[in-house]
This record gives sequence, C-alpha cells and structure tokens, in this order.
Amino acid sequence: MGKPTGFLEYRRQGPLRRPVEERIHDWLEIYEEFPVETLRKQAARCMDCGIPFCHQGCPLGNLIPDWNDLIYRGRWREAIERLHATNNFPEFTGRLCPAPCEAACVLGINDDPVTIKLIEQSIVDYAWEQGWIVPQPPKVRTGKKVAVVGSGPAGLACAQQLARAGHSVTVFERADRIGGLLRYGIPDFKMRKYLIDRRIAQMEAEGVEFRPGVNVGVDIDARELRAQFDAICLAAGATQPRDLQVPGRELRGVYFAMEYLTLQNRRIAGDEIPDEQFISAKGKKVIILGGGDTGADCLGTAHRQGAREVRQYELLPRPPDTRPPETPWPMWPNIFRVSSAHEEGGIRDYSILTKRLSGENGVLKKLHAVRVEFVNENGRQVMREIPGTEFEEDVDLLLLAMGFVGPERGALIEQLGVELTERGTVKADENKMTSVEGVFVAGDMTRGASLIVWAIAEGRAAARNIDRYLMGETVLP
Repeated sequence: MGKPTGFLEYRRQGPLRRPVEERIHDWLEIYEEFPVETLRKQAARCMDCGIPFCHQGCPLGNLIPDWNDLIYRGRWREAIERLHATNNFPEFTGRLCPAPCEAACVLGINDDPVTIKLIEQSIVDYAWEQGWIVPQPPKVRTGKKVAVVGSGPAGLACAQQLARAGHSVTVFERADRIGGLLRYGIPDFKMRKYLIDRRIAQMEAEGVEFRPGVNVGVDIDARELRAQFDAICLAAGATQPRDLQVPGRELRGVYFAMEYLTLQNRRIAGDEIPDEQFISAKGKKVIILGGGDTGADCLGTAHRQGAREVRQYELLPRPPDTRPPETPWPMWPNIFRVSSAHEEGGIRDYSILTKRLSGENGVLKKLHAVRVEFVNENGRQVMREIPGTEFEEDVDLLLLAMGFVGPERGALIEQLGVELTERGTVKADENKMTSVEGVFVAGDMTRGASLIVWAIAEGRAAARNIDRYLMGETVLP
C-alpha cells in the first residue's frame, strides 16, 4: 500500500452532510464536496491486510484495495479504470449501496473501517468531471439481438455488457422514463436523476436502444419477443409490495410507499400532477410502517413536503448499537443505524404490530396497535402481543414501507411460462437461464428484493451467460 501506517495515523472521516435546516427545504443531494487531500488520507487507511475481506463483502468483487492505493498516490485515471472493471455504475452504488464491503473491512475488526463507499463515489464523480467516462462501442457486431425487460440497475448492467460484446440490445421499460426504481423509487435528495440520464446517453452511443412506455405482456406479447430476439433477459424487479392485512385498509389515506415516492419524483421531474392525484404530507400527521431504507426515503420526503409530525413504526425489536454475536465480522451486522432522514427528525418506535385502522366517512383517522415481544419457543422466535400495551395514534397519512414479496404475477410471466420458486421468484439455473430456453433472469426478479450492488452483479452475470449462450464462449468479465 502507499502508506502502510495510514490506518494508525488517520481516523475515519465520513462524508459531510449539509445542515439539516438547509437541506429539508430542497431536493438536492444531502452531501457536500469532500476535500481531495482528506480523501487521500482516508484512502491511506486501507491496510496491507493480506486477505482483503472487503472483496468477500462486495457482491461485485470490487478491487477496493487497488483503487484505494491509486487514490492515495493521486492516480485518478487508473482508479476509475479499476472501479469500472467490476462495476458499471459506481455513481449509483456510491450513493445507494449500504456498503457491505465496509462491514467486512479487516480494519473494522477493532477500529472504524475504511470509508470505501465515499472513495468510490468520489472517484467516479471526478472521472465524469474530467470527461474520462465516454461511450465504448464494440469494434465488431455479432448480429445477435437481445431484449432486456426492465431498466433498473440489473437490466441496465446487463444491457451495457451485452452491447459492448457486440450484440444489438433493446431495453423495454413500462414506465415513461428509463431507470426503474432508480428513477421513481429513490428520492432526489439521495440521487439526482441526471446521473441516470448521462449513463443512458452513454449506452445509447454504445448501441443500446431504449423503449420506455412499453409494458411487455400488455403492449406487446412476451411470446413475440421470443420470436424477434435471440435471447431475453428478465430484469423487471421484485415490485410487488407487502400489503397490510388489517380491518380499515381500504380507508382513504393509506398508500404504498412506492405510490407516494413515485409521485414526488415525477413532480420534481417536471410532470404536471393535479393536486387531487398527488399524495402530500404537508401539514399532516404521518405514520410510516417499516423501518428499512424505503421507510427512511418516505421519512425524508415527508420532511421536505412539510409534514406536521412523522412516526416510523417497525414490527421487529430495536437493533443493538454494536455488532451482535450472531453476525460476527465479516458478516453484515444487524445494528441500529441513523440515516440522513432520521437526522432530520421524526419518531422511531419498535416492536409495534398494527391491529386495525379506523376513520370517518371513509377517511383514515386512527391507527390501532399493540406492542409485541419475541420469545424463544423450542428454538424458534415467536411473536407475542404484550397484554395492556394496546394504543391508538391519530394519523392523516399512512405509508406502507414493509418491503416487497417478489415479482408481480401477470401477463409477462404467464406468457413466457417460466417456472417460479416456492418464494414466488423466477427460477433460474446456475447460468441464470429460466426454465424456458433462451430466457434468462437477473436481479430482484430471481433473488427477491435485495441491494443495488447485487442487482448490478446479477445483471453482469446474466450478460456473461447470455453471451456464452449466443456465441459459445464469452470474453465478458
């Protein structure tokens, strides 16, 4: 490494966030620019650890020690080449990935881990500023045609890899804009959408054709794609939300998180949405069910819309502040985390089970709940309601952010006739091929709801196997 004693000399310093009182009044990204000299010191903390477990923690296998060393030495051009060697879109992961690599950092055994995620984002942002990221069209075209259904991170990664291998790739997206949940599920304060647009421009220059506003299975029969293309990759995500099965669910004022987030993102993009169709938290008492990232996205959005009060309820107990013994290093630890949205306000509460909703004239007014505990019964964790802990809370807007149960069942899956697993995801073999010849699958559609870094890794793996299927061999990494 460039500085073998760096981890002894420098303390961890994370990204700098704009003041809360400033950022809750706009939709700009929350982070400030990080000084280059300070970044070099952070990269210098990367140890000469012998076995870099950060590789194991990263589903993409990012060459983290390599580009940490290069940044310490000021060799930015080489650093972006190493970064792009394993990751098509580091500006996405650098902003959105929870960084399992940092949880697996060797330095993190008894000290603060290296700020890998910050360094990753800084490298790619600087590379864009310098004009180093340009289209990479193939030198030779294969004449093979591939359809990619879905334009989230898995679909985009698959499409870019296949295009660079020389295949003609068409990406179908049912929404009016390309990007999947990156476009409409991620608030702008976490990732501005111009980041997607410039990657789309790069991919178009590499030969990828994008067809937004085309719902495969509805606007075009999926069986037609099989006739028109040599291979298909399904990358439509696991977009079926987990619903709340309680009395009163039908009341007005109850919405899925993605309904809420999508409308706000559309308005920021310039779409004219009538007020009667828009879901706003302004002046309202909001309750969010679900303590994960989607819930935090709803929380930050509600703050910026001017909510009167926001509560976030989670069914599971509050995680511990430090790494629990059941998730030892280098595993991803289930610990209490504070996101930027939580810094901005709101009340977080745990071990709460919603029993029913009530309202007046068909409009939501109250949430009725009870506190629960999880006890061990014959080696199994069993949830029990705690007697005497029933309570009710006034609520004007209830947002369901309880996760996703898998891909949507519908015409796409039915027309192709692909097999599903017991969990309801699309079944795939070791080559990412479904039960239907020439139809492959990638991302959440086969894994279930997961991380963006897994989606990109899945997309790259699918591309590699599709290329081998079409050509008999592959040079894709």
